[in-house]
Amino acid sequence: MAYANKMLQRDGVSLNYIDEGEGPVVLLVHGFPDSIHVWRHQVPALLDAGYRVITVDNRGMGQSDAPTDIDAYALEEIISDLVAILDASSVEKVAVAGHDWGAVIAWALVDRLGDRITCFITLSAGTPQCYASCDDIRQKEMGWYTLMFQMEGTAEEMLVASDWKLFRQWTRHHDETEHWISELSRSGRLTASLNIYRANVLPLLSGTVHCSSRAPTLGLWSARDAYLLEEQMLSSGRFVQADWQYEKVDQASHWMMLDRPAHINRLLLNHLGQYHPVS
Repeated sequence: MAYANKMLQRDGVSLNYIDEGEGPVVLLVHGFPDSIHVWRHQVPALLDAGYRVITVDNRGMGQSDAPTDIDAYALEEIISDLVAILDASSVEKVAVAGHDWGAVIAWALVDRLGDRITCFITLSAGTPQCYASCDDIRQKEMGWYTLMFQMEGTAEEMLVASDWKLFRQWTRHHDETEHWISELSRSGRLTASLNIYRANVLPLLSGTVHCSSRAPTLGLWSARDAYLLEEQMLSSGRFVQADWQYEKVDQASHWMMLDRPAHINRLLLNHLGQYHPVS
């Protein structure tokens, strides 16, 4: 994306983000193993529709700093990064969209900010408590890697061995894989990216992380998702205290915004048009 990058310092961590356009603000939150690059099809569509777009390289990813302390990647730290950027950008009301870990972060952000959130779009991941309590054993089987990632050093060695063979298999050889490998091959970056799992998975799986939304919420889940079941998204509607809509996205992997960008853009703009319209 050919946009001007900005930097914000919070507690000694430099955070890279873009802030483009004018109009109602939309915050895009990425997951693993991504950066703001994953939203490259959505940002221009939102700008063309008259929105102001903010998207951030989460700490440890993209061009943001990568602290070495695992605790620096706790959910509360990442949420505080986003709040600091919104406050520094004089944003009072905002629509939020998050994918993968970015969706988990976004659920927590929406829960914390309450009435500052006009609407919410969650891609792939439902509420943390719905993931943790999913009764279908397939969800635990699909999430095997979240526990493997806890093994400091060993996980890194397994992922990069034989020209990143396991990582390539884990991503199902997605077209984005070479970009991810290039980014994660930078010094310390693979460990930094795994630290979000090391800081947050065990509290999440224990069921101690609970989030809800008071904003109109759209849940999107892709039929070819290899990591998350539909059930954990569908059941999340119980924790939305406003309008809840759900759309199943066919012919798309976990990275639906890359696989079917035009379709995802239409869904985003339709939801935003209902609850966060351009004047």
